[in-house]
Amino acid sequence: MRVLLTGGTGFIGSHTAVELIEAGHQPTLIDNFSNSKPAVLDRLRDITGTDIDFFEIDVRDEQALEELMNVRSFDAVIHFAAPKAVEESVRRPLHYYQNSVGGTATLCEVLDRHDVRNFVYSSSATVYGMPEELPVTEDSPLSVLNPYGRTKLVCEYLLEDLHTSDSRWNIVSLRYFNPVGAHISGLIGEDPQGTPANLLPFISQVAVGRREFLDVFGNDYPTPDGTAIRDYLHVTDLAEGHVAALDHLATSPGYDAINLGTGRGRSVLEMVHAFERSTGGEIPHRFVGRRPGDAAEVWADVSKAERVLGWTADRTVDEMCTDAWRWQSMNPDGLPATA
Repeated sequence: MRVLLTGGTGFIGSHTAVELIEAGHQPTLIDNFSNSKPAVLDRLRDITGTDIDFFEIDVRDEQALEELMNVRSFDAVIHFAAPKAVEESVRRPLHYYQNSVGGTATLCEVLDRHDVRNFVYSSSATVYGMPEELPVTEDSPLSVLNPYGRTKLVCEYLLEDLHTSDSRWNIVSLRYFNPVGAHISGLIGEDPQGTPANLLPFISQVAVGRREFLDVFGNDYPTPDGTAIRDYLHVTDLAEGHVAALDHLATSPGYDAINLGTGRGRSVLEMVHAFERSTGGEIPHRFVGRRPGDAAEVWADVSKAERVLGWTADRTVDEMCTDAWRWQSMNPDGLPATA
């Protein structure tokens, strides 16, 4: 299958490119490098042993997308391109709406003109807001707490409305929980610009000596150790979920939303201790106040993914941490700025 990956050089996009190639698909990657680096393309070539078909394109650039569609043909699209930091979204809501919602609408307009209507969307568990019951199912109430989550939910509504208006559109919105880890080679991984917004990159940078200690937001939650609980899944498992979603669209057209997680919650301190096992050293950390809007516990019901996609997240928390540490220790300063 010929697959367009928007945001293809990012954390999840790059890992998905690897899994698509290994599954026999032919991905074309586009990205504007707003949250990634060109060097990832060389790393992808090293991992896969193949040339990477890549175009530097901003997903909001309708003319550039048209030009791409005139020189490449596609059977399906996996749409990752969007900014992804909750705190930044609160400070820069227009940036999130222009990129996430505007970019998705522009992309779909171009795809529609070129008869490409198989679409896998990169959504998020943030669409559930503060869950009332656990585990979270796809039928749980949708209630977002910040502009990042709101733009994800608006895009889900956009895509569902698109399918309702034209049944030729076949769409799966994948609601990720907390992707972590890195490719087993250590050549690609999460490479945040500036201060990491997610737990494991922050732990990794402390472990490699780039930061003095980890801030743990809250130790007074009603959880066994007082720290917040989330559903962490290995990024390679997540990437494999996208391959399964493509296969699903080929045989089961329509619109659907599906959780991707492990179905098990782990606390911040559990992840810290797992990382310490991987490094053989201590992760210095300090407790600070809770962040506004953070839920005490969130984890997924993943039975639908298993039933509909035939997919489960199989990699353990120790594998998540070991692979993340391998990536960070091999690349203590992240990827180089240029290829």
